[in-house]
Amino acid sequence: METVHLKINNIPVEVPKGYTILQAAKQANIEIPTLCYLKDINCIGACRVCMVEAKNRRGLLAACVYPAEEGMEVFTNTPAVIKSRKTTIELLLSTHQKKCLSCVRNNNCELQKLALEYNVDEDHFTSEEAVYEIDEQSPYIVRNNNKCVQCMRCVSACKNVQSVSVIGAIKRGYQVHVGSPFDKSLNDSPCVGCGQCIVSCPVGALTEKSQEDEVWEAIANPDKKVIFFTAPSIKATLGESFNLPIGTNVEGKMVAAIRRLGENVNIFNMDFTADLTILEEANELIERIKTGGTLPMFTSCCPGWVKFVEHYYPDFIPHLSSCKSPQAMFGAVLKSYYCEKNGLDPNNVFVVSVIPCTAKKFECKRPQLRSGDGEYDDVDVALTTRELARMIKRAHLDFASLPEEDYDAPFNKATGGGAIFGATGGVLEAALRTAARTLDGDFKKVDFEEVRGPEAVRTVTYEVAGIKINVAVTSGLANARALLDKIKKGEADYQMVEIMACPGGCINGGGQPLQSDSVRNYVDYKALRSKALYDYDKNCEFRCSDESPVVKMIYDEFFEAPGKEKAHKYLHTTYVARGNKMS
Repeated sequence: METVHLKINNIPVEVPKGYTILQAAKQANIEIPTLCYLKDINCIGACRVCMVEAKNRRGLLAACVYPAEEGMEVFTNTPAVIKSRKTTIELLLSTHQKKCLSCVRNNNCELQKLALEYNVDEDHFTSEEAVYEIDEQSPYIVRNNNKCVQCMRCVSACKNVQSVSVIGAIKRGYQVHVGSPFDKSLNDSPCVGCGQCIVSCPVGALTEKSQEDEVWEAIANPDKKVIFFTAPSIKATLGESFNLPIGTNVEGKMVAAIRRLGENVNIFNMDFTADLTILEEANELIERIKTGGTLPMFTSCCPGWVKFVEHYYPDFIPHLSSCKSPQAMFGAVLKSYYCEKNGLDPNNVFVVSVIPCTAKKFECKRPQLRSGDGEYDDVDVALTTRELARMIKRAHLDFASLPEEDYDAPFNKATGGGAIFGATGGVLEAALRTAARTLDGDFKKVDFEEVRGPEAVRTVTYEVAGIKINVAVTSGLANARALLDKIKKGEADYQMVEIMACPGGCINGGGQPLQSDSVRNYVDYKALRSKALYDYDKNCEFRCSDESPVVKMIYDEFFEAPGKEKAHKYLHTTYVARGNKMS
């Protein structure tokens, strides 16, 4: 491998040829501040915060795009560099809506952090502030261009990572801003709601549409029974909002915290309906294979992915599993079986899911997921991990000191197969565990490690009971688009495909805790979060979804068996071609 030698702040550094100054500096443990740069997503040198000085070079250089060169001498903190960065930040602040105290990114904002580090005068430059109307028409994302710093990270995430491109730069010069085509609301675009734009934004210009007040109102209502359930990945990410190390499993403290939000609150484990999804999905896959049904079958638990198919690949709708997502299944179970068994009126039961995903907010309002002849939503509110963290903080709970508590019965037990839903490949692996045991009662393999990992697309062939099963796994919708195009052209043959909208799966969902740029750019936080789920799986009493005693109970008492008429009524759904409109 060809390398180059240079000095950064008089420290000799040897790096592979092609490295930027920013990458070389990091190798020397020197951090250069950035704002528009986001590893693997956005590298355009637009913000000019990363400027450095190089000996015998005219002007300052943008470290994120300028290549490291043989013999180069770079300085990252000279008076000229510091003055340049300070001026740039002051210019950004001159048009930035500085309502920091009420901003959800307060104390977790890249611009705020830089302003403090460089002791900037936020009023050094005065300008006539452009006033943009806040776009809050979509059910999951709020766009506030008054806070936008035009780093274009959200645009790159939407275009390059998700291949959706529903936002971009509009107009030119002083009037340039980020928006949807023709400056329409995001609600009038074929947005899939993945929330990766929020995850990429360094400030508070993009946030989830908060439903915290709705939940507080329900908790305060003595006539309402409030039921929370938490998605598999939340246990591995919530702790980050309370300064715990990335990948810390906080399941017990999370349960304790939610229980303390109100006296009329119950807390259940959504891993249970992840197991239920697997039973239904494995049964559906086997039926399709045996009867010559539509293949490949696509997993359907990710609402961003499902919406992507409905908008951009409607011809593939028959390939989607008809199984509802674990969130939707739990809502249906609670407002049918649970209410019936406990003599409750579904209208007086307020169901709250805690999820890693902004698209789940849209899923809650799908008309196909309403029960009681369309009288009520199965799930009333979907809270992101960030929203739950804010509720816990508002309740003034000392999260780190809370005891370890268990979920409420009867939906307190689940399997490792349900837990790994939160990582890319986890749904497929859990389905393979149960499908293999169903086809071959003596099948011993439990860990299907071949479908795990960070590769863009992972393909594996398994042989079970004399049947060859070709499977594929991918995450990130740009990768999904490439895979779908290959399938469409007949260049790939699979029986089952798992696709998650967010790169890495739910552990990197649009509603997860927002990490600083120094973590996002230099720490493999997705791997740390995933490891927490796989470690949890290894230590579970039951690891295959068909072993779950809670799933067996609910089939015995209510659904009879996977795929039966009652199970199909409550646990399966339909989809709709959407064209260019969001709704």
